[in-house]
Amino acid sequence: MGAAPDVGQLMAMVLKLLNAKKTIEVGVFTGYSLLLTALTIPHDGKIIAIDPDIKSYEIGLPFIKKAAVEHKIDFIDSPALPVLDKILDDPTNEGTFDFAFIDADKNNYWNYHERLIKLVKIGGIVAYDNTLWGGMVALPEKLVPESKRKWRQSTLEFNKAISKDYRVEIAFVSIGDGVIFCRRVC
Repeated sequence: MGAAPDVGQLMAMVLKLLNAKKTIEVGVFTGYSLLLTALTIPHDGKIIAIDPDIKSYEIGLPFIKKAAVEHKIDFIDSPALPVLDKILDDPTNEGTFDFAFIDADKNNYWNYHERLIKLVKIGGIVAYDNTLWGGMVALPEKLVPESKRKWRQSTLEFNKAISKDYRVEIAFVSIGDGVIFCRRVC
């Protein structure tokens, strides 16, 4: 499942408010949020899109092509952490991204955050999708199906950690499946 339509609308508004031109997306799936970002940023804007499942990305690719925004996208078929580390190997990349959107493996959200906070400029935004995890973060653990407890716990730990991160101001928005918008302050 991709980002919810209401998340997409808010994301487009944030991209416009930032005048975002250089973005990064971790977790692409079929490309709904990627297409939305590509449609919102300027003609010469760029998106680094990272996902280890190119087959899902190819489902949405015809829509990206039809919208004539494929030239803005650098799709990288890979797990995200090694790609983010490689980007950070070049210190000139630090603080150059306007916006990042993360909708990937929840157990790595904090690992992504530690890298993205270096890549996004001060005043830039990092947005994390699915931070309510289907409402399961509000349920007592005994009411959560066994198969979802690991992801719920990862989400709870991330939400708690991000709320204490002095490098960002956060807005926890309860639309879609929950989104945390982090504005880098230092």
